[in-house]
Amino acid sequence: MFHRVLVANRGEIALRVIRACREMGIDTVAVHSKADEDAAYLDFADDRICIGPGPSAQSYLSIPGIISAAEVTDADAVHPGYGFLSENAEFARTCKEHGIAFIGPDAETMSRLGDKASARELAMEAKVPTVPGSPGLIEDPNDAVAIAEKIGYPVLIKATAGGGGRGMRVASSKISLMSAIHQARTEAEQAFGEGGVYLEKYLERPRHVEVQIMADNFGNVIHLGERECSVQRRHQKLVEEAPSPALDTSMRKAIGRAAVKMAKAAKYSGAGTVEFLVAGKEFYFIEVNCRIQVEHPVTELVAGIDLVKEQIRVAAGQKLSRDQRNVKFTGHAIEARINAEDPARDFRPSPGLITKYIAPGGPGVRIDSHVYAGYRVPPNYDSLVAKLIVYADTREEALDRMSRALDEYKIEGIKTTIPIHQEIVRNAFFRRGDYDTGFLEEFFSV
Repeated sequence: MFHRVLVANRGEIALRVIRACREMGIDTVAVHSKADEDAAYLDFADDRICIGPGPSAQSYLSIPGIISAAEVTDADAVHPGYGFLSENAEFARTCKEHGIAFIGPDAETMSRLGDKASARELAMEAKVPTVPGSPGLIEDPNDAVAIAEKIGYPVLIKATAGGGGRGMRVASSKISLMSAIHQARTEAEQAFGEGGVYLEKYLERPRHVEVQIMADNFGNVIHLGERECSVQRRHQKLVEEAPSPALDTSMRKAIGRAAVKMAKAAKYSGAGTVEFLVAGKEFYFIEVNCRIQVEHPVTELVAGIDLVKEQIRVAAGQKLSRDQRNVKFTGHAIEARINAEDPARDFRPSPGLITKYIAPGGPGVRIDSHVYAGYRVPPNYDSLVAKLIVYADTREEALDRMSRALDEYKIEGIKTTIPIHQEIVRNAFFRRGDYDTGFLEEFFSV
C-alpha cells in the first residue's frame, strides 16, 4: 500500500480524497495555489505545498510543479481527483516515468478513450451499441453529407477532443451541416488544440444515463449500477440520481453488461464511467470518463462501496474487493450540485464571501463540501461549492428528504443554485421520473 498520496486537486474532491486516505492510514500532501492558501481543508492533510503564486487554474495544471511537489514531499502516488489533470495522459505518463503511481488508468488507455472518435471505434469493435454516424473522423465534408442523408437529419457534429458542450453543433440540412463542421472544428481547435470532428445521428430529447465501472490490473471488471444525469444546463449536470427511473430490469442488466464489455475491451484499470444516451428502449454509447465523477457519492450510497478507497487499492496493485455477484444495490440516492451561481441571472457566477453557512443534517443526508462561514469563494475556479446527497429506501422518500434538506441549507453572502434545486425536486414531472435532457429548458425557461 502507498505510504503518502499527493492530492493534485482542490476543493471538495481534495478533501474527499484526504478523508479516504486518512481512514486507510495513508499520509497525504495537499497542493494549493496562492488563492487557496487559507483553504480549511489544507489543515486535514499531513503536508501542504504551494505550487503556484497566481490565483488561476494554471497552478493545478502544472505537471512539472506537481511532479516536483511529489518528489520534494516523498509522495509515492498521486490522486488527480476530477477535472484539471485527471484525464491528462501526459500527466499519467510523467508520473510513471518518475516512479510515482498515478491513481487512475494508464496513459495509453486514457489516450484512446479520451479521443471520442477512437473510443467510438472501440465500442463498435466490442459490439457495444453506438449512435448511428460516421465510422471515424470526418476528413471530407462531402462524406459527412452522404452519411447525414443516409441516417437522416438532424445530425450532431462532435469534436473528438470536446467536452462540456464545446465543439458540438446540430445540423438540420446540408447547408447548416457545412457550417456546423466548420464551427465545431474552430471551437475545438481553440479550446482543446485538436480540430477533429465526427458525426452522429442527433437524438432529440434523450436521457443521459451513465454506468460506474471499477477494474483492477488482473482483468477483473465490475459495474456498480447506473446514474441518471439528464437534468443538465448547457451540457453541465445539476442533479444526479441512482438508480435511473427510466430503466426497467432488462435494460438495467443490458446497460451494465455493455459498460463492462467496453471496459474490458479497453483493458481498463481503476474507476471510470461509461456514458450512454437512452431513447425509448434503446441505449447508445457516447464516451468514457477515465476518472472519478463529481456524482460518485450516489453510487457509493446505493452500492455500499467507497469508490475512492477502491481506486487507491487497485492502483496499489490489489484485486477488486468484490466480484459482480457480491455487488448489491439498495435504496435510492439523489445528488444536487450546489454552485455559486445566480439562477435568476442566467446562472451568472457569484464568487464572494460566505457570511452564513448552515448545512442540513439528519438521517440519510450527506454533504461533500469544503466551504464554511467566512470562506471566500474565488472567481478563478469551478463554481461548485457543495454536493448535497440524500439516501432513502425509495425514490419518493429520497425526494422528500432532498426537499427538506434543501430548505435547511442556508448559504448567504453569495447566490447559489439552491432555489432551482428546490423547484426541480418539487416539479410533478421530475417527481414521477418523466424527464430528459431538455427538462430544464422546457419547464424552467433558464
